[in-house]
Amino acid sequence: MAPRPSLGLRARLLFAFALLCVVTAAAVAGGSYVQARNDILRRTQDAAVQTLTGRMQALYPLPTATPDREELAGIAAAAQFDFSVALYGERYAPISPPQPPPPGREGPGLEARVQALSVISPEMRQAVAGGSTAWQRVVWQDSPWLIVGMPLLVTEPGRPAQTSGIEVYVARSLLAEQRSIDELATRAWLTGGAALAFAVVLASLATRGVLGPVRELGRAARLLGEGELRTRIEVRGSDELADVARTFNNTAAELERHVEQLRAMEADARRFVADVSHELRTPLAALAAVTDVLDEEAAQLPEPAARAARLVSQETHNLTALVNDLIEVSRFDAGVAALALNDIDVAELVHATLRARGWPERVDAELPSGVTARLDPRRVDVILANLVGNALRHGEPPVSVRLSADPEWIELEVRDHGPGLDDAVLPHVFDRFYKAGAARTRSEGNGLGLAIARENARLHQGDITVTNAEDGGAVFTLRLPRRTSDPEGDPA
Repeated sequence: MAPRPSLGLRARLLFAFALLCVVTAAAVAGGSYVQARNDILRRTQDAAVQTLTGRMQALYPLPTATPDREELAGIAAAAQFDFSVALYGERYAPISPPQPPPPGREGPGLEARVQALSVISPEMRQAVAGGSTAWQRVVWQDSPWLIVGMPLLVTEPGRPAQTSGIEVYVARSLLAEQRSIDELATRAWLTGGAALAFAVVLASLATRGVLGPVRELGRAARLLGEGELRTRIEVRGSDELADVARTFNNTAAELERHVEQLRAMEADARRFVADVSHELRTPLAALAAVTDVLDEEAAQLPEPAARAARLVSQETHNLTALVNDLIEVSRFDAGVAALALNDIDVAELVHATLRARGWPERVDAELPSGVTARLDPRRVDVILANLVGNALRHGEPPVSVRLSADPEWIELEVRDHGPGLDDAVLPHVFDRFYKAGAARTRSEGNGLGLAIARENARLHQGDITVTNAEDGGAVFTLRLPRRTSDPEGDPA
């Protein structure tokens, strides 16, 4: 399952700053808006109640306790609001405003004022009828209104105030207050937008200061991973990022020192192996001459002496092969191994390798004719000799060699039908001096044959792989390009 794409550090920082700003601005602006809205409406409401109370108190004493429509109209007119209604029982007297409505307001007509009674809630009517002053905010004719209801009280000397049964309801338009509240909301939005823009700018500056060193650190780490051990970061300031830069520089310097030491030790080891191998060639040549004489005289010697002579001869040949392999490995390590390329028939080369070692009868060869390639015959012969010899020594018959080709590559598959290789052995088959004695019927050789074979394959820009066949046996596959580049690097 592919990993989910994630936002970069810059985008996450910007998002965090913006989110914090939006939440803070929304909380501050929203709280201020709600507080200011409530204050505006409460002040308007308190002012309307105080004004209506003062104007109603000026009406005492009432001319009669049972007013008619004209008297109710006078009471309503005394309220002096946008419009008002005075009620006594089922009588009511809506009147026109005492003065023209201000610009932007339309004075309600008689029918509209009568219908306005329907927007007064029953709870408010009940509270006013019980002797309390009540108010409510309503939306009427698509406009906000404040409705205040107040009973007229009758006071007599020595007696508590009593309701007269007359109810006065006044309405005041809240359009001006609504405009003020809308302006507050607009300012809140503008403040939030300005705060968001400021937060984005601030976040951009902050992320630039933070991500610049981080990007430089990432670039330096990539260069260090690619082998540029002299990579360093410029240290600026004394903050945490500067500490990271200093730590990186110290780590890189220490790594460079250790790598230089390892390279020097490796070079010394390679030089030592090469020098020892070359120094051993002369005495080994003399020993080989002596062993040839011993081989000729072994048949005439007593049995113990003959067995010792043959053992010395065999071990001398083994030591000679080891020294030659070490010399070949030292050439690969020194980078001086070269190819002598020729156009060859691959099938003929394989047949020649098998004939030279007396293997034609022991190996099943499937080699189509006409497959040519530009290769180094000697090095390919070494590769095949190692692969086939390894299969014959450690596997079980039948051993087969199969050739296949396409326009760009050739493949030679060497297979045996033995027990195969353990899974723990497969990754180490081509390691130097590695012997999988527990996985094979025998453990012979010096452990360098397959390593040299793979080095020769890679010198041709190819490779060797190994797997276990499903029905048993190890399968080595040699893959080489048909047109190997020459030592100068140009395609031949």
